[in-house]
Amino acid sequence: MWRASVAIISPCRLSRQLNRHNRMATILVVDDELGIRDLLFEILNDEGHQVELAMNAAQARSIRATLQPDLVLLDIWMPDTDGVTLLKEWATNGLLNMPVIMMSGHATIDTAVEATRIGAMAFLEKPVTMQKLLKAVEQGLNRKWAGAGRGAALPQTSGTTHGNLGMVSVTPSVSPVLPAVLQPVQSFDLSGPLREARDSFEKAYFEFHLAQEGGSMTRVAEKTGLERTHLYRKLKQLGVDLSRGKRFGSSQ
Repeated sequence: MWRASVAIISPCRLSRQLNRHNRMATILVVDDELGIRDLLFEILNDEGHQVELAMNAAQARSIRATLQPDLVLLDIWMPDTDGVTLLKEWATNGLLNMPVIMMSGHATIDTAVEATRIGAMAFLEKPVTMQKLLKAVEQGLNRKWAGAGRGAALPQTSGTTHGNLGMVSVTPSVSPVLPAVLQPVQSFDLSGPLREARDSFEKAYFEFHLAQEGGSMTRVAEKTGLERTHLYRKLKQLGVDLSRGKRFGSSQ
């Protein structure tokens, strides 16, 4: 029986990407638009984060008073109190000890500069792309946890930002141990029909990426270049266990 070993991805690259899933976070999303809140909830929850939603500054204050979010996504224009005013309130009261990423589709450069001067670490212009959102969240959490690891308070940002993330990147000190399903080299039986060999490869390919991305369908869809609906159908067709990737992601 002929068998082939296929290298799907390099171990170094795999290790770097798995590091993203070592820690999940509590993220507060403050936005008066229901569609924006729902979209951000879906993306961030799919990443494994605990997401709290607030439709205005009053709800954001209430949530902030009962828990310590690891990161806040804060809309600027809201009906009761605007995001910059709420940011300034948190800073004045000593509550700005988490990264805050401002969001707006109508803010001016002066508004972005003012928010950054107060303590916001980044500014995202709406409509926010998934790639920019995940990058900002990842870098913000790295910055938060880097400060916590040193036992220091979260430093305030200063200067000018025009959509520039400008945050600290941190390389985790502990490399994850790769479970067997994540090994980048797997064997396939080439003696059978082409369809069976192709299905076996595709199943292993998607299981690999699901485990690599901690079960995140959003990231797997982005990585493989498939629409989420098509991806779900494909995984169901191949008999892929969708809970498998989440189990491995949470065990890191």
